Amino acid sequence: MLRYAVVQGGIGLLAVRRACVLSRFAHSAPQSEYRQIKKVMVANRGEIAIRVFRACTELGIRTVAVYSEQDTGQMHRQKADEAYLIGKGLPPVAAYLHIPDIIKVAKDNNVDAIHPGYGFLSERSDFAQACADAGVMFVGPTPETVRKMGDKVEARSLAISAGVPVVPGTDAPIASLQEAQAFAQTYGFPIIFKAAYGGGGRGMRVVREYEELEENYQRAYSEALTAFGNGALFVEKFIEKPRHIEVQILGDKYGNVIHLYERDCSIQRRHQKVVEIAPAFQLDPHLRDRLHADAVSLARQVGYENAGTVEFLVDKHGKHYFIEVNSRLQVEHTVTEEITDVDLVHAQLHVCEGRSLPELSLKQDKIRVNGCAIQCRVTTEDPARGFQPDTGRIEVFRSGEGMGIRLDSASAFQGAVISPHYDSLLVKVIASGKDLQTAASKMSRALAEFRVRGVKVGQTSTVSSMMKTFFREGDQSTPEYCVRSEGSGYDLWGKNELPTSIHEHLPVTCCSKLILL
Repeated sequence: MLRYAVVQGGIGLLAVRRACVLSRFAHSAPQSEYRQIKKVMVANRGEIAIRVFRACTELGIRTVAVYSEQDTGQMHRQKADEAYLIGKGLPPVAAYLHIPDIIKVAKDNNVDAIHPGYGFLSERSDFAQACADAGVMFVGPTPETVRKMGDKVEARSLAISAGVPVVPGTDAPIASLQEAQAFAQTYGFPIIFKAAYGGGGRGMRVVREYEELEENYQRAYSEALTAFGNGALFVEKFIEKPRHIEVQILGDKYGNVIHLYERDCSIQRRHQKVVEIAPAFQLDPHLRDRLHADAVSLARQVGYENAGTVEFLVDKHGKHYFIEVNSRLQVEHTVTEEITDVDLVHAQLHVCEGRSLPELSLKQDKIRVNGCAIQCRVTTEDPARGFQPDTGRIEVFRSGEGMGIRLDSASAFQGAVISPHYDSLLVKVIASGKDLQTAASKMSRALAEFRVRGVKVGQTSTVSSMMKTFFREGDQSTPEYCVRSEGSGYDLWGKNELPTSIHEHLPVTCCSKLILL
Protein backbone atom coordinates (compact mmCIF):
# COMPACT_ATOMS: atom_id res chain seq x y z
CA MET A 1 0.00 0.00 0.00
CA LEU A 2 2.85 2.35 0.89
CA ARG A 3 4.60 1.60 -2.42
CA TYR A 4 1.38 2.32 -4.30
CA ALA A 5 0.97 5.65 -2.55
CA VAL A 6 4.51 6.70 -3.41
CA VAL A 7 4.03 5.82 -7.07
CA GLN A 8 0.75 7.68 -7.19
CA GLY A 9 2.38 10.65 -5.53
CA GLY A 10 5.15 10.65 -8.11
CA ILE A 11 2.62 10.65 -10.93
CA GLY A 12 0.78 13.47 -9.22
CA LEU A 13 3.91 15.61 -9.07
CA LEU A 14 4.55 14.97 -12.77
CA ALA A 15 0.99 15.96 -13.58
CA VAL A 16 1.25 19.19 -11.59
CA ARG A 17 4.54 20.09 -13.26
CA ARG A 18 3.06 19.31 -16.67
CA ALA A 19 -0.04 21.42 -15.97
CA CYS A 20 2.16 24.39 -15.10
CA VAL A 21 4.13 24.03 -18.31
CA LEU A 22 1.02 23.61 -20.43
CA SER A 23 -0.61 26.73 -18.97
CA ARG A 24 2.21 28.81 -20.42
CA PHE A 25 1.76 27.32 -23.88
CA ALA A 26 -2.04 27.34 -23.93
CA HIS A 27 -2.01 31.09 -24.62
CA SER A 28 0.19 30.78 -27.71
CA ALA A 29 -1.55 27.74 -29.29
CA PRO A 30 -4.92 28.36 -30.97
CA GLN A 31 -7.53 27.51 -28.34
CA SER A 32 -9.83 25.81 -30.87
CA GLU A 33 -7.08 23.36 -31.79
CA TYR A 34 -5.61 22.56 -28.37
CA ARG A 35 -6.80 19.49 -26.41
CA GLN A 36 -4.79 18.31 -23.43
CA ILE A 37 -4.06 14.60 -23.29
CA LYS A 38 -4.52 13.06 -19.83
CA LYS A 39 -4.81 9.38 -20.72
CA VAL A 40 -3.26 7.42 -23.61
CA MET A 41 -3.97 3.92 -24.84
CA VAL A 42 -1.39 2.08 -26.91
CA ALA A 43 -3.13 -0.18 -29.42
CA ASN A 44 -0.11 -2.45 -29.63
CA ARG A 45 2.07 -4.80 -27.63
CA GLY A 46 5.70 -5.51 -26.76
CA GLU A 47 8.56 -3.06 -26.69
CA ILE A 48 6.86 -0.26 -28.62
CA ALA A 49 3.96 -0.20 -26.13
CA ILE A 50 6.43 0.09 -23.26
CA ARG A 51 8.38 2.79 -25.13
CA VAL A 52 5.22 4.92 -25.41
CA PHE A 53 4.17 4.22 -21.79
CA ARG A 54 7.52 5.52 -20.56
CA ALA A 55 7.17 8.72 -22.55
CA CYS A 56 3.64 9.22 -21.22
CA THR A 57 4.74 8.71 -17.62
CA GLU A 58 7.46 11.32 -18.08
CA LEU A 59 4.77 13.76 -19.21
CA GLY A 60 2.37 12.93 -16.38
CA ILE A 61 -0.06 11.11 -18.70
CA ARG A 62 -1.91 8.03 -17.47
CA THR A 63 -1.43 4.88 -19.60
CA VAL A 64 -3.71 2.09 -20.81
CA ALA A 65 -2.59 -1.24 -22.27
CA VAL A 66 -4.63 -3.70 -24.28
CA TYR A 67 -3.72 -7.36 -24.56
CA SER A 68 -4.88 -10.53 -26.27
CA GLU A 69 -5.72 -13.77 -24.46
CA GLN A 70 -2.29 -15.09 -25.46
CA ASP A 71 -0.55 -12.01 -23.99
CA THR A 72 -1.96 -12.23 -20.47
CA GLY A 73 1.51 -12.51 -18.92
CA GLN A 74 3.35 -10.09 -21.19
CA MET A 75 5.36 -7.22 -19.75
CA HIS A 76 3.58 -4.40 -21.60
CA ARG A 77 0.46 -5.24 -19.61
CA GLN A 78 2.37 -4.81 -16.35
CA LYS A 79 3.97 -1.50 -17.36
CA ALA A 80 0.69 0.37 -17.91
CA ASP A 81 -1.50 2.01 -15.27
CA GLU A 82 -4.52 0.12 -16.62
CA ALA A 83 -4.83 -2.96 -18.86
CA TYR A 84 -7.83 -4.48 -20.64
CA LEU A 85 -8.43 -7.65 -22.63
CA ILE A 86 -9.41 -7.28 -26.28
CA GLY A 87 -10.37 -9.75 -29.01
CA LYS A 88 -11.72 -12.46 -26.73
CA GLY A 89 -12.00 -15.69 -28.71
CA LEU A 90 -10.10 -14.27 -31.68
CA PRO A 91 -6.78 -15.53 -33.09
CA PRO A 92 -3.68 -13.86 -31.54
CA VAL A 93 -2.99 -11.29 -34.27
CA ALA A 94 -6.66 -10.65 -35.04
CA ALA A 95 -7.17 -9.48 -31.45
CA TYR A 96 -4.91 -6.48 -32.02
CA LEU A 97 -6.68 -5.75 -35.31
CA HIS A 98 -10.19 -5.73 -33.83
CA ILE A 99 -11.08 -2.05 -34.07
CA PRO A 100 -14.50 -2.25 -32.33
CA ASP A 101 -12.98 -3.74 -29.16
CA ILE A 102 -10.17 -1.20 -29.07
CA ILE A 103 -12.52 1.75 -29.53
CA LYS A 104 -14.93 0.37 -26.91
CA VAL A 105 -12.15 0.05 -24.33
CA ALA A 106 -11.03 3.59 -25.12
CA LYS A 107 -14.53 5.09 -24.72
CA ASP A 108 -15.43 3.06 -21.63
CA ASN A 109 -12.27 4.19 -19.85
CA ASN A 110 -12.11 7.86 -20.83
CA VAL A 111 -9.05 7.54 -23.05
CA ASP A 112 -8.10 10.86 -24.67
CA ALA A 113 -5.74 9.52 -27.35
CA ILE A 114 -4.67 6.25 -28.93
CA HIS A 115 -1.08 5.67 -30.02
CA PRO A 116 -0.93 2.90 -32.66
CA GLY A 117 2.78 2.06 -32.30
CA TYR A 118 4.08 0.32 -35.43
CA GLY A 119 2.60 -2.64 -37.30
CA PHE A 120 -0.95 -3.87 -36.60
CA LEU A 121 -3.31 -0.88 -37.12
CA SER A 122 -0.67 1.86 -37.29
CA GLU A 123 -1.13 2.55 -41.02
CA ARG A 124 -4.83 1.75 -41.30
CA SER A 125 -6.82 4.83 -42.28
CA ASP A 126 -10.06 3.18 -41.17
CA PHE A 127 -8.63 2.89 -37.66
CA ALA A 128 -7.57 6.54 -37.63
CA GLN A 129 -11.08 7.44 -38.82
CA ALA A 130 -12.72 5.21 -36.19
CA CYS A 131 -10.76 7.09 -33.52
CA ALA A 132 -11.93 10.43 -34.90
CA ASP A 133 -15.54 9.24 -35.10
CA ALA A 134 -15.37 8.15 -31.45
CA GLY A 135 -13.97 11.50 -30.35
CA VAL A 136 -10.59 9.96 -29.46
CA MET A 137 -7.40 11.56 -30.74
CA PHE A 138 -5.21 9.43 -33.02
CA VAL A 139 -1.50 9.96 -32.36
CA GLY A 140 -0.47 10.19 -35.98
CA PRO A 141 -1.45 11.87 -39.25
CA THR A 142 -5.04 12.56 -40.27
CA PRO A 143 -7.08 9.63 -41.63
CA GLU A 144 -6.90 11.10 -45.15
CA THR A 145 -3.10 11.40 -45.00
CA VAL A 146 -2.79 7.85 -43.67
CA ARG A 147 -4.96 6.68 -46.58
CA LYS A 148 -2.91 8.53 -49.18
CA MET A 149 0.43 7.37 -47.81
CA GLY A 150 -0.81 3.81 -47.28
CA ASP A 151 -1.72 3.53 -50.95
CA LYS A 152 1.74 3.24 -52.50
CA VAL A 153 0.43 4.06 -55.96
CA GLU A 154 -1.18 7.30 -54.79
CA ALA A 155 1.89 8.14 -52.68
CA ARG A 156 4.00 7.68 -55.80
CA SER A 157 1.72 10.03 -57.73
CA LEU A 158 1.98 12.63 -54.97
CA ALA A 159 5.76 12.32 -55.00
CA ILE A 160 5.82 13.02 -58.73
CA SER A 161 3.58 16.07 -58.16
CA ALA A 162 6.04 17.30 -55.53
CA GLY A 163 8.95 16.94 -57.96
CA VAL A 164 10.47 13.98 -56.12
CA PRO A 165 12.16 11.38 -58.37
CA VAL A 166 10.58 7.91 -58.44
CA VAL A 167 11.60 4.50 -59.74
CA PRO A 168 9.93 3.57 -63.08
CA GLY A 169 6.79 1.62 -62.22
CA THR A 170 3.08 1.13 -62.78
CA ASP A 171 0.79 4.08 -62.10
CA ALA A 172 -1.86 1.86 -60.51
CA PRO A 173 -2.07 -1.63 -58.99
CA ILE A 174 -1.91 -4.30 -61.66
CA ALA A 175 -4.94 -6.52 -62.17
CA SER A 176 -3.35 -9.50 -63.88
CA LEU A 177 -0.18 -11.39 -64.66
CA GLN A 178 -0.42 -10.12 -68.23
CA GLU A 179 0.09 -6.53 -67.05
CA ALA A 180 3.24 -7.61 -65.22
CA GLN A 181 4.50 -9.34 -68.35
CA ALA A 182 3.86 -6.19 -70.39
CA PHE A 183 5.78 -4.06 -67.88
CA ALA A 184 8.74 -6.45 -67.96
CA GLN A 185 8.80 -6.35 -71.76
CA THR A 186 8.91 -2.55 -71.68
CA TYR A 187 11.50 -2.01 -68.93
CA GLY A 188 13.34 -5.33 -68.87
CA PHE A 189 14.45 -7.43 -65.91
CA PRO A 190 14.96 -7.37 -62.97
CA ILE A 191 11.61 -6.09 -61.71
CA ILE A 192 10.05 -6.17 -58.24
CA PHE A 193 6.49 -6.82 -57.09
CA LYS A 194 5.35 -4.79 -54.06
CA ALA A 195 2.18 -4.89 -52.00
CA ALA A 196 0.12 -1.80 -52.80
CA TYR A 197 -1.35 -1.54 -49.29
CA GLY A 198 1.40 -2.58 -46.90
CA GLY A 199 5.12 -2.87 -46.32
CA GLY A 200 7.67 -4.58 -44.08
CA GLY A 201 8.90 -6.82 -46.89
CA ARG A 202 5.63 -8.75 -47.17
CA GLY A 203 4.25 -9.15 -50.67
CA MET A 204 7.64 -8.18 -52.10
CA ARG A 205 9.28 -10.39 -54.74
CA VAL A 206 12.20 -9.74 -57.07
CA VAL A 207 12.00 -11.31 -60.54
CA ARG A 208 15.18 -11.62 -62.59
CA GLU A 209 14.00 -13.61 -65.59
CA TYR A 210 10.80 -14.38 -67.45
CA GLU A 211 10.53 -17.98 -66.20
CA GLU A 212 10.23 -16.72 -62.59
CA LEU A 213 7.50 -14.18 -63.33
CA GLU A 214 4.30 -16.20 -62.84
CA GLU A 215 5.43 -17.99 -59.67
CA ASN A 216 6.61 -14.78 -57.98
CA TYR A 217 3.46 -12.91 -59.00
CA GLN A 218 1.30 -15.56 -57.34
CA ARG A 219 3.48 -15.65 -54.21
CA ALA A 220 3.55 -11.87 -53.85
CA TYR A 221 -0.23 -11.69 -54.29
CA SER A 222 -0.79 -14.40 -51.69
CA GLU A 223 1.58 -12.79 -49.17
CA ALA A 224 -0.01 -9.36 -49.59
CA LEU A 225 -3.52 -10.81 -49.25
CA THR A 226 -2.60 -12.67 -46.06
CA ALA A 227 -0.71 -9.78 -44.45
CA PHE A 228 -2.90 -6.82 -45.42
CA GLY A 229 -6.25 -8.26 -46.50
CA ASN A 230 -5.67 -6.96 -50.02
CA GLY A 231 -3.52 -8.71 -52.61
CA ALA A 232 -3.14 -5.69 -54.89
CA LEU A 233 0.39 -5.32 -56.28
CA PHE A 234 2.31 -2.78 -58.25
CA VAL A 235 5.48 -3.33 -60.23
CA GLU A 236 8.72 -1.36 -60.32
CA LYS A 237 12.04 -1.65 -62.02
CA PHE A 238 14.39 -3.26 -59.49
CA ILE A 239 17.39 -1.08 -58.57
CA GLU A 240 20.56 -3.13 -58.24
CA LYS A 241 22.82 -2.66 -55.21
CA PRO A 242 21.01 0.32 -53.71
CA ARG A 243 21.45 1.98 -50.37
CA HIS A 244 18.23 2.30 -48.39
CA ILE A 245 18.12 5.80 -46.89
CA GLU A 246 15.13 7.18 -44.98
CA VAL A 247 14.46 10.68 -43.68
CA GLN A 248 12.66 11.30 -40.39
CA ILE A 249 10.06 14.05 -40.70
CA LEU A 250 7.86 15.80 -38.16
CA GLY A 251 4.93 18.09 -38.92
CA ASP A 252 2.30 19.94 -36.91
CA LYS A 253 -1.28 21.07 -37.47
CA TYR A 254 -0.21 24.50 -38.73
CA GLY A 255 1.82 23.56 -41.80
CA ASN A 256 5.25 23.46 -40.16
CA VAL A 257 7.42 20.53 -41.30
CA ILE A 258 11.01 19.72 -40.34
CA HIS A 259 13.37 16.83 -40.91
CA LEU A 260 15.49 15.20 -38.23
CA TYR A 261 18.16 13.99 -40.66
CA GLU A 262 18.42 10.53 -42.14
CA ARG A 263 19.01 6.89 -41.28
CA ASP A 264 20.81 4.26 -43.35
CA CYS A 265 18.79 1.02 -43.27
CA SER A 266 20.66 -0.84 -45.99
CA ILE A 267 21.54 -3.89 -43.89
CA GLN A 268 18.55 -6.15 -44.40
CA ARG A 269 17.54 -9.78 -44.56
CA ARG A 270 14.53 -10.83 -46.63
CA HIS A 271 13.70 -7.16 -47.07
CA GLN A 272 13.56 -6.75 -43.28
CA LYS A 273 15.87 -4.19 -41.68
CA VAL A 274 18.25 -5.62 -39.10
CA VAL A 275 20.80 -2.82 -38.58
CA GLU A 276 20.10 0.93 -38.80
CA ILE A 277 22.56 3.81 -38.63
CA ALA A 278 22.08 7.54 -38.12
CA PRO A 279 23.25 9.62 -39.76
CA ALA A 280 24.05 7.74 -43.00
CA PHE A 281 27.82 7.52 -43.35
CA GLN A 282 29.90 8.44 -46.41
CA LEU A 283 26.88 10.14 -47.96
CA ASP A 284 27.60 12.95 -50.40
CA PRO A 285 26.61 16.26 -48.70
CA HIS A 286 24.72 17.47 -51.78
CA LEU A 287 22.80 14.20 -51.97
CA ARG A 288 22.01 14.47 -48.26
CA ASP A 289 20.57 17.95 -48.78
CA ARG A 290 18.44 16.75 -51.72
CA LEU A 291 17.06 13.85 -49.69
CA HIS A 292 16.09 16.16 -46.83
CA ALA A 293 14.55 18.74 -49.16
CA ASP A 294 12.54 16.16 -51.10
CA ALA A 295 11.24 14.55 -47.89
CA VAL A 296 10.05 17.89 -46.51
CA SER A 297 8.60 18.92 -49.88
CA LEU A 298 6.52 15.74 -50.10
CA ALA A 299 5.33 16.11 -46.50
CA ARG A 300 4.19 19.66 -47.18
CA GLN A 301 2.47 18.51 -50.37
CA VAL A 302 0.11 16.32 -48.33
CA GLY A 303 -0.16 18.55 -45.25
CA TYR A 304 1.61 15.96 -43.13
CA GLU A 305 1.35 16.18 -39.37
CA ASN A 306 2.99 14.16 -36.60
CA ALA A 307 5.97 11.82 -37.10
CA GLY A 308 6.69 9.94 -40.31
CA THR A 309 9.45 8.60 -42.51
CA VAL A 310 10.11 9.18 -46.21
CA GLU A 311 12.10 6.29 -47.68
CA PHE A 312 14.46 6.42 -50.66
CA LEU A 313 16.73 4.13 -52.64
CA VAL A 314 20.10 5.52 -53.70
CA ASP A 315 21.73 3.74 -56.65
CA LYS A 316 25.43 3.24 -57.29
CA HIS A 317 25.52 6.44 -59.36
CA GLY A 318 24.25 8.56 -56.45
CA LYS A 319 20.74 9.03 -57.86
CA HIS A 320 17.91 8.78 -55.35
CA TYR A 321 14.38 7.48 -55.85
CA PHE A 322 11.32 7.74 -53.63
CA ILE A 323 9.99 4.42 -52.29
CA GLU A 324 7.25 5.15 -49.79
CA VAL A 325 6.13 7.08 -46.74
CA ASN A 326 5.64 5.29 -43.44
CA SER A 327 2.98 7.34 -41.65
CA ARG A 328 3.92 6.14 -38.18
CA LEU A 329 6.76 5.82 -35.72
CA GLN A 330 9.46 3.49 -37.03
CA VAL A 331 11.13 0.63 -35.17
CA GLU A 332 14.43 2.45 -35.73
CA HIS A 333 13.29 5.86 -34.44
CA THR A 334 15.70 5.29 -31.56
CA VAL A 335 18.85 6.15 -33.51
CA THR A 336 17.37 9.48 -34.59
CA GLU A 337 16.57 10.28 -30.97
CA GLU A 338 20.13 9.49 -29.94
CA ILE A 339 21.77 11.82 -32.47
CA THR A 340 19.29 14.74 -32.25
CA ASP A 341 18.31 14.55 -28.56
CA VAL A 342 14.66 14.87 -29.64
CA ASP A 343 12.19 12.52 -27.94
CA LEU A 344 9.98 11.62 -30.89
CA VAL A 345 7.18 10.15 -28.78
CA HIS A 346 7.03 13.30 -26.64
CA ALA A 347 6.86 15.31 -29.87
CA GLN A 348 4.09 13.06 -31.24
CA LEU A 349 1.96 13.56 -28.15
CA HIS A 350 2.48 17.33 -28.05
CA VAL A 351 1.65 17.71 -31.76
CA CYS A 352 -1.46 15.58 -31.26
CA GLU A 353 -2.57 17.95 -28.50
CA GLY A 354 -2.29 20.86 -30.91
CA ARG A 355 1.08 22.35 -30.00
CA SER A 356 3.15 23.79 -32.86
CA LEU A 357 6.72 22.78 -33.60
CA PRO A 358 8.08 26.30 -32.84
CA GLU A 359 6.40 26.11 -29.41
CA LEU A 360 8.30 22.87 -28.80
CA SER A 361 11.57 24.58 -29.85
CA LEU A 362 11.63 22.27 -32.87
CA LYS A 363 12.86 24.56 -35.61
CA GLN A 364 14.98 23.32 -38.50
CA ASP A 365 17.95 25.54 -37.73
CA LYS A 366 18.02 24.25 -34.15
CA ILE A 367 18.13 20.55 -35.05
CA ARG A 368 21.73 19.39 -34.94
CA VAL A 369 23.44 16.02 -35.35
CA ASN A 370 25.53 14.99 -32.38
CA GLY A 371 27.63 11.91 -33.05
CA CYS A 372 26.43 8.60 -34.49
CA ALA A 373 24.03 5.86 -33.40
CA ILE A 374 23.54 2.25 -34.55
CA GLN A 375 20.64 -0.09 -33.81
CA CYS A 376 20.77 -3.89 -34.05
CA ARG A 377 17.70 -6.08 -33.68
CA VAL A 378 18.25 -9.24 -31.65
CA THR A 379 15.55 -11.74 -32.57
CA THR A 380 14.55 -15.21 -31.42
CA GLU A 381 15.31 -16.95 -34.70
CA ASP A 382 17.19 -20.16 -35.35
CA PRO A 383 19.86 -19.76 -38.08
CA ALA A 384 20.15 -23.54 -38.38
CA ARG A 385 16.50 -23.71 -39.51
CA GLY A 386 16.65 -20.91 -42.05
CA PHE A 387 15.95 -18.20 -39.46
CA GLN A 388 12.64 -19.70 -38.43
CA PRO A 389 11.28 -18.09 -35.24
CA ASP A 390 12.08 -20.03 -32.08
CA THR A 391 9.82 -20.17 -29.03
CA GLY A 392 9.94 -21.29 -25.42
CA ARG A 393 11.06 -19.98 -22.02
CA ILE A 394 14.23 -17.94 -21.61
CA GLU A 395 16.33 -19.81 -19.04
CA VAL A 396 19.32 -17.47 -19.01
CA PHE A 397 19.45 -13.85 -20.11
CA ARG A 398 22.45 -11.56 -19.74
CA SER A 399 22.51 -8.42 -21.85
CA GLY A 400 25.26 -6.11 -23.03
CA GLU A 401 25.11 -2.77 -21.28
CA GLY A 402 27.36 0.13 -20.29
CA MET A 403 28.04 3.68 -21.43
CA GLY A 404 26.50 4.53 -24.78
CA ILE A 405 24.17 1.51 -24.86
CA ARG A 406 20.36 1.71 -24.85
CA LEU A 407 18.15 -1.38 -24.72
CA ASP A 408 14.47 -1.28 -25.76
CA SER A 409 12.68 -4.56 -25.03
CA ALA A 410 9.63 -6.23 -23.51
CA SER A 411 10.45 -9.93 -23.20
CA ALA A 412 14.19 -9.86 -22.62
CA PHE A 413 14.48 -11.32 -19.12
CA GLN A 414 14.98 -14.69 -17.43
CA GLY A 415 11.71 -16.59 -17.26
CA ALA A 416 10.06 -14.74 -20.15
CA VAL A 417 7.95 -16.92 -22.44
CA ILE A 418 8.53 -16.27 -26.13
CA SER A 419 5.23 -16.67 -27.96
CA PRO A 420 4.96 -18.27 -31.40
CA HIS A 421 2.15 -15.89 -32.32
CA TYR A 422 3.96 -12.57 -32.77
CA ASP A 423 7.09 -10.89 -34.09
CA SER A 424 10.39 -12.52 -33.09
CA LEU A 425 12.05 -9.27 -31.92
CA LEU A 426 13.63 -9.82 -28.49
CA VAL A 427 15.51 -6.60 -27.86
CA LYS A 428 16.71 -3.56 -29.78
CA VAL A 429 20.31 -2.68 -28.97
CA ILE A 430 21.23 0.94 -29.65
CA ALA A 431 24.84 2.13 -29.43
CA SER A 432 25.83 5.78 -29.67
CA GLY A 433 29.19 7.54 -29.75
CA LYS A 434 31.01 10.58 -31.02
CA ASP A 435 31.48 8.99 -34.46
CA LEU A 436 30.69 5.82 -36.41
CA GLN A 437 33.79 3.94 -35.26
CA THR A 438 33.05 4.67 -31.60
CA ALA A 439 29.41 3.59 -31.93
CA ALA A 440 30.39 0.42 -33.83
CA SER A 441 32.97 -0.44 -31.18
CA LYS A 442 30.39 -0.07 -28.42
CA MET A 443 27.88 -2.16 -30.36
CA SER A 444 30.45 -4.87 -30.98
CA ARG A 445 31.31 -5.03 -27.30
CA ALA A 446 27.66 -5.01 -26.18
CA LEU A 447 26.63 -7.79 -28.58
CA ALA A 448 29.56 -9.93 -27.47
CA GLU A 449 28.33 -9.70 -23.87
CA PHE A 450 24.89 -11.17 -24.62
CA ARG A 451 24.11 -14.63 -23.27
CA VAL A 452 20.70 -16.15 -24.02
CA ARG A 453 19.67 -19.72 -23.24
CA GLY A 454 16.33 -21.48 -23.69
CA VAL A 455 15.52 -20.04 -27.09
CA LYS A 456 17.66 -19.66 -30.17
CA VAL A 457 18.90 -16.22 -31.09
CA GLY A 458 21.30 -14.97 -33.73
CA GLN A 459 24.95 -15.51 -32.88
CA THR A 460 25.68 -12.04 -31.64
CA SER A 461 29.41 -12.76 -31.46
CA THR A 462 29.49 -13.23 -35.24
CA VAL A 463 27.64 -9.97 -35.77
CA SER A 464 30.04 -8.37 -33.30
CA SER A 465 32.90 -9.39 -35.58
CA MET A 466 30.98 -8.08 -38.58
CA MET A 467 30.56 -4.71 -36.87
CA LYS A 468 34.31 -4.36 -36.45
CA THR A 469 35.08 -4.94 -40.13
CA PHE A 470 32.06 -3.81 -42.09
CA PHE A 471 31.85 -0.25 -40.84
CA ARG A 472 35.47 0.43 -41.68
CA GLU A 473 34.80 -0.20 -45.36
CA GLY A 474 31.75 1.92 -46.10
CA ASP A 475 30.20 -0.20 -48.88
CA GLN A 476 26.69 -0.76 -47.60
CA SER A 477 24.51 -1.60 -50.60
CA THR A 478 21.45 -3.53 -49.55
CA PRO A 479 21.36 -6.68 -51.69
CA GLU A 480 25.12 -7.32 -51.70
CA TYR A 481 25.39 -7.50 -47.97
CA CYS A 482 22.40 -9.11 -46.51
CA VAL A 483 19.27 -9.84 -48.52
CA ARG A 484 19.11 -13.61 -48.25
CA SER A 485 17.27 -15.47 -51.06
CA GLU A 486 13.79 -14.05 -51.85
CA GLY A 487 14.94 -13.48 -55.40
CA SER A 488 18.05 -11.54 -54.49
CA GLY A 489 20.34 -14.24 -55.84
CA TYR A 490 22.61 -14.26 -52.78
CA ASP A 491 22.70 -17.03 -50.20
CA LEU A 492 24.42 -15.87 -47.04
CA TRP A 493 24.99 -19.46 -45.99
CA GLY A 494 27.06 -20.20 -49.07
CA LYS A 495 30.30 -18.24 -49.39
CA ASN A 496 30.62 -19.15 -53.06
CA GLU A 497 27.31 -17.50 -53.93
CA LEU A 498 28.30 -14.16 -52.40
CA PRO A 499 29.65 -11.38 -54.63
CA THR A 500 33.45 -11.33 -54.73
CA SER A 501 33.62 -7.82 -53.27
CA ILE A 502 32.10 -8.94 -50.00
CA HIS A 503 35.03 -11.28 -49.32
CA GLU A 504 37.28 -8.24 -49.47
CA HIS A 505 35.30 -6.55 -46.72
CA LEU A 506 34.68 -9.40 -44.29
CA PRO A 507 36.65 -12.34 -42.93
CA VAL A 508 35.77 -15.65 -44.59
CA THR A 509 34.48 -16.95 -41.26
CA CYS A 510 31.94 -14.13 -41.20
CA CYS A 511 30.87 -14.55 -44.81
CA SER A 512 29.17 -17.86 -44.11
CA LYS A 513 27.08 -16.39 -41.28
CA LEU A 514 26.89 -12.69 -42.00
CA ILE A 515 23.58 -11.67 -40.47
CA LEU A 516 22.35 -13.91 -37.70
CA LEU A 517 20.09 -11.42 -35.94
